[in-house]
Amino acid sequence: MKSKPHIAVIGAGAFGGWTALHLLERGARVTLLDAWGPGNSRSSSGGETRVMRGTYGPDQPYTQMAARALKLWQKYERRWKRQFLHRTGVLWMAPAHDDAFERGSVKTLRAAKIKFQELSSPQMKKRWPQIDFEGIEWGIFEPECGYLDARASCQAVVEAFTAAGGKYRQLAVLPDGLEDTPLRGIAVSDGSRLKADRYVFACGPWLGKLFPQAVGNLVQPTKQDIFFFGTPPGDDRFSDRHLPVWGDHRGRFRYGIPGALTGDARRGFKIADDTRGPAFDPTSGERAIDPETLRDIREYGDSRLPVRTNARQSFHHRPPSNARKRVDRRWRLRPRLQARSRSRRDDGGIGLGPARGRCDISAG
Repeated sequence: MKSKPHIAVIGAGAFGGWTALHLLERGARVTLLDAWGPGNSRSSSGGETRVMRGTYGPDQPYTQMAARALKLWQKYERRWKRQFLHRTGVLWMAPAHDDAFERGSVKTLRAAKIKFQELSSPQMKKRWPQIDFEGIEWGIFEPECGYLDARASCQAVVEAFTAAGGKYRQLAVLPDGLEDTPLRGIAVSDGSRLKADRYVFACGPWLGKLFPQAVGNLVQPTKQDIFFFGTPPGDDRFSDRHLPVWGDHRGRFRYGIPGALTGDARRGFKIADDTRGPAFDPTSGERAIDPETLRDIREYGDSRLPVRTNARQSFHHRPPSNARKRVDRRWRLRPRLQARSRSRRDDGGIGLGPARGRCDISAG
């Protein structure tokens, strides 16, 4: 960059925050906007934890991005003296007759030089006896991957951005005139207009509403519930000290993140079904748990992690409004929204943020 252009980045989630930080580090003058703040509960980057992995199947760019992102997370954690990536390892369970995703991932993992091990069912049973591997033939284990503190890492990126001289404003962008050519400025929620030399829109599930002609239904937000379960008191077999993150493609695609013993992510044992849910409005949709999904997840947990059924706890479901209700159950849980496009099925996009931000700059 010969001069110092002014770039406006709209959206302070995983992709927008990292893009703004990288642009600033390369000498640009950057203004970052977000309607509710980094890692807020309406966003795809909100919530407690996300999976960081390299296994994405065949013929895709994400494994190479994950390899770059792993190095960048290490670099910035060392610089900030804070840990966000918990390298518990990620285990992919492959059934005997439906393992195309895992088979296709081996080549891309090797090409990206992400460390991995191919494990047989007996090897997995010996290593993680708390898991029932019924129906699983083999697996992929990524020892340097794991899970991220989602909300906390998004907030840390914006903190680093402002500390380095970037300008952050908590304002919403209005759709008026966004599809005009050329774009001569954007209207924001305080009644003012922001003018910049370049604009980067990293608005996740809101892109379709902001750009109905250019994007429209190409991005369709859907709702997936996640659940945090309590484990037996005094039993740390299901903690991140003894259990990896896992993905299970038998039948449906379910995944889990073990409970953390320390740090900000001590919310319990996370299990979710990553199957696309119903259409959802990320701004005003009601984040209520689907009872059928809860029953299915409980049945799955009882079969895949049977020892866990000894736990007896209650949960609090906290809707986004001021209302509060308490229901007695065996498990402690809370829901979250996951918004994703048609082509995306994963919990791990946030982990690619550092590399995605670099790609946005290179593409520009």
